[in-house]
Amino acid sequence: MLLAFAHGYGARVLLIFALVLGLWGAFYYFTNTKLSGGFRSSYLLMAGVTVLQGLLGLAALIGGGSPRAGLLHYVYGAFAVLFLPGAFLYSRGGTDRREALVLSGAAWIVAIAYFRGIATG
Repeated sequence: MLLAFAHGYGARVLLIFALVLGLWGAFYYFTNTKLSGGFRSSYLLMAGVTVLQGLLGLAALIGGGSPRAGLLHYVYGAFAVLFLPGAFLYSRGGTDRREALVLSGAAWIVAIAYFRGIATG
């Protein structure tokens, strides 16, 4: 089914995106540099694409698909959708280094959630 294929492909793209952002944010953290607007916009883009990925998965589910592992797959997806904007809001108002730590850490954590979502089917 096309929706299931697109959902699976999107998950792999998001996993790679999160890994790249995790490395990029770690660079800012370890060099004690202020995050660029490009990093922030890429982070928000990942958050938005995560929501679209969830909607695509919901459409695949309505179209007759189902994850192999059941409920746990939905938990990883819902976590990513809620966690990314929450981490972004939490990172605001602190030092530049703290912002880099929180957002790069969030990218690493959500990469694990993406991977686990892929692994659960």
